[in-house]
Amino acid sequence: MDTVLILIALASAFSFALALVLTQFGLRTTAPLTGAAIAVPTTALLFLVISPLTVDWDQWAGSSATTFVVVGLFFPVAVTLLTFSANRRIGPNLTGTLGNLTPLFAVVLAIVLIDEAPNATQGLGIVAICAGVALLFVSRGNGDARPALWTLGLPLSAAFLRGIAQPMVKLGLADWPSPFAAVTIGYMVSAVVMGGVVLGRRDGGDWPARAGIWWFIAVGMVNGAAVLLLYMALSRGPVTIVAPLVACYPLLTLFLNRLFLGQSIPTRFGLAGIFITVAGVGLLLRS
Repeated sequence: MDTVLILIALASAFSFALALVLTQFGLRTTAPLTGAAIAVPTTALLFLVISPLTVDWDQWAGSSATTFVVVGLFFPVAVTLLTFSANRRIGPNLTGTLGNLTPLFAVVLAIVLIDEAPNATQGLGIVAICAGVALLFVSRGNGDARPALWTLGLPLSAAFLRGIAQPMVKLGLADWPSPFAAVTIGYMVSAVVMGGVVLGRRDGGDWPARAGIWWFIAVGMVNGAAVLLLYMALSRGPVTIVAPLVACYPLLTLFLNRLFLGQSIPTRFGLAGIFITVAGVGLLLRS
């Protein structure tokens, strides 16, 4: 068992959960697009500034860099926009829960791209994690309001894009095993895409309050740490292990919501979901 791999993957899950909750504070005064326009370029700038210390550019591999560029066209920029929009419309619980389908997309593409099929125990663990977090969705719902059907497509689309990004990055890391290179190139491309989206708007957009700016800078930093940790985990282990472990972040979101927002911990279905999710993680670790 690679304990370091497990800790890195769970640290990534915690960071994704924390960013999801912190986003709620920024969205109180700032629109999702404006928040993403702050978060993504800020984090890209940070990775670029520290790249002389973190990236050995002499190891440049053209095929890997191309893969990182392609991933950067939609991850994290499109995922961030979709997640922020979903967060504002249906809240962090549903956003995090529907994002739980990420490992299913990731594993399917891992089988196609890198012939990395899960064994029986891993497959059962993945199913258990998805089912467990689905029960958290049943227990939480969306308060008294039922979300519009189209809004559920926002986190589902984010889960799909996040899922296909993982095996693609894993493939790129084979020739250039540098998570910092992957995250730096990806974020730089995403920042350019984000700039194009902002410049392409017909309206001027809203000017964020000062508090909103700082919230989204923090969200960007935490999201950047989550992506970096995800890539570090992928550089050490298979997608079939990393993707399900990182997908546990909705479970952590519930506890962070309790800590920061005072929301109650779910009961009945929720507790069953927690138990099944933890059991699924146990199966993965056993495998």
